[in-house]
Amino acid sequence: MSELPDAAAEPRQRWRLVVARDLTAPDVTQREVAAAWTTALGSAGLPLVEAGAGRGRSRLSFGAPLPVGMSAERDLIDIVLTETWPVWRVRDALAGHLPDGWRLVDAFDVWLGGPPLAGRVVAADYRIELAGAPDSAALAVVAADLMHARSIARERVRGGSTVTYDLRPLVATITIRPGPPVTVRTRTRFDPELGSGRPEEIVGALSDRSGSALAIASIVRERLLVAEDLDP
Repeated sequence: MSELPDAAAEPRQRWRLVVARDLTAPDVTQREVAAAWTTALGSAGLPLVEAGAGRGRSRLSFGAPLPVGMSAERDLIDIVLTETWPVWRVRDALAGHLPDGWRLVDAFDVWLGGPPLAGRVVAADYRIELAGAPDSAALAVVAADLMHARSIARERVRGGSTVTYDLRPLVATITIRPGPPVTVRTRTRFDPELGSGRPEEIVGALSDRSGSALAIASIVRERLLVAEDLDP
């Protein structure tokens, strides 16, 4: 006779963690990042649901993969608990138990039955510092020109071959700050069919349109945005 499921182990609460990763974090793959977070949350004593606890009830889910070596200021991670905890208890449990180079910025109790986090992320804000001393005024004109373009043809390696795609639908904004350093601020979109706009492709498009090579000094993902962040 099969045993009845333990009701105490059923999902009870879903927390959305707002987290930051600095440059001291190890340069590891997203799989290794997920493993480090799983270990850290277990060490913190959080009552996570068991792996495979049901569709849409993953114990740990990320808003979007963070490229190796990139820092972030407000990334999103959802965790699902088998108990209902107040926010102070979640914060206290996590203190001192986060993976190296990560810190907790905020935490929100979100609807347990809501759609998976990854499907809710619709955009990301990036801050890209450029190396050298490019002409920021000329670059601002090029950025405005790109935003008025109907298409921005770019190439991307996929499945071992190079494909051409249109970057324009994946770009919401591009602005230039004179600096120093000269900085590109951009919001890129996430699309279930087209993929996501990559910050290095924004710089590549600026380089192509301006006719001068632009070198990236650093990229920071400032924020991930979910659908409700863009509601009027």
